[in-house]
Amino acid sequence: MVNIQELVKISKRFTLLFVEDDHNVRQSMLLFLETFFDDIIVAKSGHEGLRKFSENQIDIVITDITMPDMDGLRMVEAMRRQDARVPVLIVTAYNDTGYLRESIRLRVDGYITKPLDSKEFTQTLWSVISRIRLEERAKKSECLLRQYQKTIDIAAIVSKTDLKGNITYVNDNFCSISGYSASELLGANHNIVRHPDVPKSFYRRMWQRIRDEKQIWHGIIRNKTKSGKSYYVKSTIAPILDTEGNIVEYFAVRNEITDVMNPKKQLDDALANLKVPLVVYLKLEDFVTLEEFFGNEEIEQIQTDIARHLETYMPAVCGFEKVYVLGNGEYAMIQELHKCTRPPEFLSEDLRRFQEEVKKNPIDIFGIRYEISFMMSVVYEGKSVLESAKLGIKELVKRKQDFIIANHFARIRKDKAARNMEILLMVKEAIANDKIVSWFQPIVDNKTRRVVKYESLVRLINRNEEVLSPFYFLQTAQKGEYYAQITRKVVENSFDALTRTEHTISLNLSVLDIEQSAFRSFFYTMLERHKEHASRLVIELLEDQNIKKFKLIRHFIQRIKQYGVRIAIDDFGSGYSNFERLIDYQPDILKIDGALIRNIVDDPYALSVVKTIVTFAKEQGIELIAEFVENEEIYRIVTDLGVEYSQGYYFGEPRPLFYARAADVYSTHEIGQRSK
Repeated sequence: MVNIQELVKISKRFTLLFVEDDHNVRQSMLLFLETFFDDIIVAKSGHEGLRKFSENQIDIVITDITMPDMDGLRMVEAMRRQDARVPVLIVTAYNDTGYLRESIRLRVDGYITKPLDSKEFTQTLWSVISRIRLEERAKKSECLLRQYQKTIDIAAIVSKTDLKGNITYVNDNFCSISGYSASELLGANHNIVRHPDVPKSFYRRMWQRIRDEKQIWHGIIRNKTKSGKSYYVKSTIAPILDTEGNIVEYFAVRNEITDVMNPKKQLDDALANLKVPLVVYLKLEDFVTLEEFFGNEEIEQIQTDIARHLETYMPAVCGFEKVYVLGNGEYAMIQELHKCTRPPEFLSEDLRRFQEEVKKNPIDIFGIRYEISFMMSVVYEGKSVLESAKLGIKELVKRKQDFIIANHFARIRKDKAARNMEILLMVKEAIANDKIVSWFQPIVDNKTRRVVKYESLVRLINRNEEVLSPFYFLQTAQKGEYYAQITRKVVENSFDALTRTEHTISLNLSVLDIEQSAFRSFFYTMLERHKEHASRLVIELLEDQNIKKFKLIRHFIQRIKQYGVRIAIDDFGSGYSNFERLIDYQPDILKIDGALIRNIVDDPYALSVVKTIVTFAKEQGIELIAEFVENEEIYRIVTDLGVEYSQGYYFGEPRPLFYARAADVYSTHEIGQRSK
């Protein structure tokens, strides 16, 4: 049904030419037509109508057929020669088939019968105006398309091909980058610019998406110029469909990226086009050795040769297209996960076989047979898959392994970084509010069960007044600027404790602390200030594999011993502590590692190691402390072995010094109650 209000609103924009020789009919129809048109040009004959059509911009013509000097159809025929698209409505009372055939030939758009029927008229007028609006939209669209084409032609490399792949259009940019003229390209197959190193499988998958799935394809293509030079283009190729969904041609828009292109960029762009990517990241295990023997040019060639060798043995299960050479002995292979013929959980087997196959087939490098061993990090889940794969390689280096599934490693690191930031903020706040405190754990003489020493242990009190052990903050603090402040605070707390107890206080220091000149100066100042108590101070050395300055550590030990400070080696029997280090440090005390003590009841090996340590210590006159003494049975074993002192929750957990001193002697009954 025609919406009269909408019709009137639209028709008011148009200019109407109304041709009618009969005065009465003309006047009656004008009254009706003025409802729909504001601008009406009236003609009383065919000749006058044709003249006014020529002199004015007419949008719609309504004319009678029978007029004395020139009938309506002859007038319309003359108008069509001037403008074939102007809509014409015929007003007639005739049913003559001759008029009908003639009006059809002239492409008349509609008929209005006499006497005038308003419903018929509005329906006919609506049809005409609807067509005019469609034509206007088409003109606008065509205008826009011409502008778009002009813009794209200036900014991009454009081509069209027919269904057989023959080029039907290229712009100047295409000719410029390819080195071919338009005459050489038009009619030629598009593979005229195909680079031979791009595998056919790449194009099969590309055309499967464009031709078979009728989808737009995005990606990077390596092409070659007329002279054979490579160039890279970031391409968008679309199938052009008719109204029935059939492909009629292919349209491609490209941007050259050769100047900014490198293997890492190629990899990033290729990954961006994968919906659910599988990433296999490889790193040569002895690349550093290769760098020591060869120069930069040779290294570049070696990495390229290795990539080709890897491509020879690439597992077919996922249809990898190429090996990306990323430098520094690193490579990558990527693919859509769903393209793999095996489920993700079974991919490891195929990739492991690939790893072994490459290793079993050495490559010739400048006359030397070189066995390729590489670490492999595989990622097929999560975001930031490339970052996860690289983190997997770092984890393999740390573990000294060669294969890992690194799914979600990037997210895990991000979450860990967020947690570390929260911890650092908590530490900063605790330092600012003097909430870094020391708690003290008693060390008991095994013969008398009397407390003779305390170990100073750092604690952090958070904003909720919760007391946190070093497990929750110290390792993170070591990575920031706050670790040194924590160490200084613990030292201050420990020296202060010496003034408030008659017992010995043990203080943990790492060799990394001692290597810092600012810390050494601070510690010497504290020793001098409290030298009357220094003989009751024990420094427990915490070793580190990164220690570099052994002479400096020995000098520090010698200097503080002059004040009467004694030296203990912490966690002796595992980790980095060993008998050789005793020669360097000449300790007064060995604290036997808790892992040995905890297992001494059931583990014959642990018992044997402890016996060996006890024998050595007795011969050298070194005191022994057993850590992690957690029950009566452990206590009796270490006591029977000849260990002088015990420390552990069996005797007391770390507490503020006031509470820790509440009992200096533990009876058998008290110990039994504590163990329950």
